[in-house]
Amino acid sequence: MAALRTDLRADGERDLAERILREPGVRLVIEKFEKLVEESGARRHLLATALRLTPEMAPDVHQIVEACRVALGLEMPLETYVYPELHFNAAAVRPERGRLFIVFSAGLLEGFEPDELRFVVGHELGHHLFEHHRIPIAPLLATGAGDPGLVLRLFAWQRYAEISSDRAGVLCAGGLDAAARGLFKLASGLRGSRVSVRIDQFLAQVGDLREESDRLSKADEPVRSDWFATHPFSPLRLRAAELVARSELIVSGGMPRKDLEAQVDELIRVMDPSYLHEKSEAAEAMRRLLFAGAVLVAASSGDISEQELKALERLLGPGSVPWKVDADAVRQDLPRRIEHVNEVVPPLRRAQVIRDLCVIARADGQVTEAETRILFEIADAVGVDRELVTCTAKEAPEAHAPGRPIGGLSAAPDP
Repeated sequence: MAALRTDLRADGERDLAERILREPGVRLVIEKFEKLVEESGARRHLLATALRLTPEMAPDVHQIVEACRVALGLEMPLETYVYPELHFNAAAVRPERGRLFIVFSAGLLEGFEPDELRFVVGHELGHHLFEHHRIPIAPLLATGAGDPGLVLRLFAWQRYAEISSDRAGVLCAGGLDAAARGLFKLASGLRGSRVSVRIDQFLAQVGDLREESDRLSKADEPVRSDWFATHPFSPLRLRAAELVARSELIVSGGMPRKDLEAQVDELIRVMDPSYLHEKSEAAEAMRRLLFAGAVLVAASSGDISEQELKALERLLGPGSVPWKVDADAVRQDLPRRIEHVNEVVPPLRRAQVIRDLCVIARADGQVTEAETRILFEIADAVGVDRELVTCTAKEAPEAHAPGRPIGGLSAAPDP
């Protein structure tokens, strides 16, 4: 058996995971979730709702799964299932009693060629290899663990986790070509030969994404909520896959790891520009609006608690929040802060503030009507589409039932 290929894990993802697991309150949420998982009966659920693919029923699928398991150095026994769904999707379900489960949609299993399927299987096994099940996203997002900063880190970690798992997929697929075709099919939904796969032209979308990011950072138009998705955009994933395919992690004498990680970090920043620690007039204006909005959100349900103030300070930094806050004075000063943001902050970065305010509002596990009204008010005032508020605040995720997938191939609904 080959050595475990944990070296494939992206540095940025590993660092974020370690930081999240050290966060106050996270361990308590995880312990409660683990107790539920122990009693979940994930295998029973799969046996009842999906079809188990035995080696006799699907010998080619069995061979692909076994080859990927060996390539990644995994020894845990596997069971493979398929469920009736036309959309391309796959997931790894966290282990139960020493057994790991991989689940495919019927559409993906029938629409992917063998080498493309190796990329998919490697990706899903990567979620297990890098222990992504240690961070149960849905329960942590549902509670916020009392810390909006934690929720922001969870979003960032999810994007990095996909990059890490794609690296395992590239290794199992034997290089970039199959991974690119798999990502192309996921992005397009196409399964036939009507459209030819051109990796160079697919990769060209990365440059166009950068241009759109720059344009939106200056244009006076609403920003779509998908810029803050939990999965990296497909062209960015493809570019990250291309980088790892020609790195020393995959080929002898390839690109040094430090160069690989630096370029991946730059790709991730396309989706997540940061202002909380930046030193500029625009960043300061954003932080001042974030503070005001957070105070008004907290005050909408009554007095501002010490816990809410501490959570805000963890987000903005030590000493940034006074222990006594006059919400009425903040309300009176809000128009001035909004005006300053509109003067010095481009629209894409204003959307970042609204997204973060939504996270703060959701930190206690729910968003009230009063909080939503404030979020809409500020979003309207700075020219951010209300869709962003709706997506990130009003539709807070419910905790996954125990035994749900620990990682999916795309942003499509999990089985």
